[in-house]
Amino acid sequence: MKQKTTAFFKDEFNDLDEKGYTWTIRRLEGPSKPHVTVDGKKCIMLASNNYLNLANHPNLRKAAIEAVEKYGAAAGSDWSIAGTMDVHQELFDRIAEFKNTESAVTFQTGFAVNAGVIPQLAGKGDILISDELNHGSIIDGVRLTKADRAIYGHSNMGELEKVLKEASKKEYRRAIVITDGVFSMDGDIAKMDEIYNLAHEYGALTYVDDAHGEGVLGNGYGIGKEFDLEKEIDFQMGTFSKGFGGFGGMFAGSEYTVKYAWNTARSWLLSAAFPPHVAAVNLAAMDVVEKEPERVKKLWDNAKYFKKEIESLGFDTGYSQTPIIPAIVGDSKKAQTLANMMYDEGIFALAIVFPMVARDKARIRNQMNAGMTREDLDTILRVYEKLGKKLDLI
Repeated sequence: MKQKTTAFFKDEFNDLDEKGYTWTIRRLEGPSKPHVTVDGKKCIMLASNNYLNLANHPNLRKAAIEAVEKYGAAAGSDWSIAGTMDVHQELFDRIAEFKNTESAVTFQTGFAVNAGVIPQLAGKGDILISDELNHGSIIDGVRLTKADRAIYGHSNMGELEKVLKEASKKEYRRAIVITDGVFSMDGDIAKMDEIYNLAHEYGALTYVDDAHGEGVLGNGYGIGKEFDLEKEIDFQMGTFSKGFGGFGGMFAGSEYTVKYAWNTARSWLLSAAFPPHVAAVNLAAMDVVEKEPERVKKLWDNAKYFKKEIESLGFDTGYSQTPIIPAIVGDSKKAQTLANMMYDEGIFALAIVFPMVARDKARIRNQMNAGMTREDLDTILRVYEKLGKKLDLI
């Protein structure tokens, strides 16, 4: 055995850094909103999941403060032991109402839902069928199962049908088609109607990760509402940390599906319940989405305008259909250079590089916000035009 040492990680890191595959952590000084201070520099925020600009909404702040006064700072135990409070149960019930399902439960994060629940839904004698561009948390959840696995080309319904047809010839207990609702790197939407129809035809179940669709699709209610499939999708997961401006993951479905999930998923059973004020914030967020529909409209207005204008400059936005609008650069180093130059110009944008995307598909991921003004968008576009020409990107 070689000498025990961690020194080799320096070489491993340097190798990643030379290829442009590392991340620079920048720190916000204050709340997440359209205009922020990042490491002492005032910037327009272009890298946040805070689509509806709710993270600093007065109703959410008030809910948090009142809940801290009533419940204290923490839950004090695991969900499964003594950490589930009445405010958590109120949230479970509210999610089910919001998603139009029989039941729901919350987890610490969306990642914890996928990593914890997927391995419990399928095992030996089952098959999981996954889109090739699904989120890493889905991939990890699938890897933890003993089920057979199949991958279909991204949003390729012909390939999905072929996989389902082959699976139907075998004596699987169950087959589950798993897909992101909104694909977080490209901003395109799963063909949920076609996926459901194919799954139904071949006797398969459907599992949808709606993390980037919550608060965005279906007038804010998510992908089930968008495609009028709220009752048909078997397993719905999502997050409060993006469009809702809160925190934590959610899992919704039939009564016994949800009961089975939280009785078997170790990421729920063996983790502390999140602080009660988080539940109160999430409840307030759903109320705001329902009472202020103009936020969703403004988000989409901003997205449509920005996409049209950045494409007119000559940037490739890929397959975007949502407020996630990539500017595809190609080379990882060049994408990082562009992000750094944008920061110098007062635009906080993020370079997305391998392995998040293919090696030749590095990009800046532009994420729209309902709180952005037309002036903000035009400022960003002017910077893109200036730097795009300087770096020979347009």
